[in-house]
Amino acid sequence: MKNKLYKLGACALLFTLFGIQHTFAQGYVKLNGLYALVGVVNPAVEFAITPKSTLQSEIVVSPWKSFDGKHMTFAIFMGEYRRYFKEHNRGWYLGANIGMMAFDMSKPYIENWKLKFENRYCKGYGMMIGLCVGYEYQFGERWLLDAYFGWAWMDSHYNGYSFDGQIDMYPHRPVEPKYPDPFNGSSEWYPNKIGLSIGYRIFTPRLRGGF
Repeated sequence: MKNKLYKLGACALLFTLFGIQHTFAQGYVKLNGLYALVGVVNPAVEFAITPKSTLQSEIVVSPWKSFDGKHMTFAIFMGEYRRYFKEHNRGWYLGANIGMMAFDMSKPYIENWKLKFENRYCKGYGMMIGLCVGYEYQFGERWLLDAYFGWAWMDSHYNGYSFDGQIDMYPHRPVEPKYPDPFNGSSEWYPNKIGLSIGYRIFTPRLRGGF
């Protein structure tokens, strides 16, 4: 089942790229200013495919080997379909996204509505499927602001390590294994995107048809 999910994710991302390459619509390149403030790189490209919908592809890269004593290196590649209430790149929209990730980081968790990090780190990979809501505001001749928030189901597979580099042979699980096992897997619902991106229109050819 999990192999099928990963294949589905790969197909969805390839479909996003195919749509971007063959679209004949307005397009923007963007950079997430909110992530940039903490040194995380999050560029994106968004192209209209109908008068009320767009496709967006983006990457998120955190180059930090350590942040406040915690491992914080990860990379995410995500494709997203957006449906606008008025017209593409104007006003409110809802989005559905799917992505893949690789990481070397201390696992986050929420306790008493506060975001915390485990006192160990994990190396592995995963996928995510989520929804988002956002608002785009155009200003000037070619510029826009894109504010958004998303939540996703994340499925991860990884090895856990203590901070001295030793592999954790007994990773936490609801039911502990009978024998030592260094490999772990988990699925949770987490925020997967939040930001305020600034975009620049790269071209504006004609848009025909649509729904």
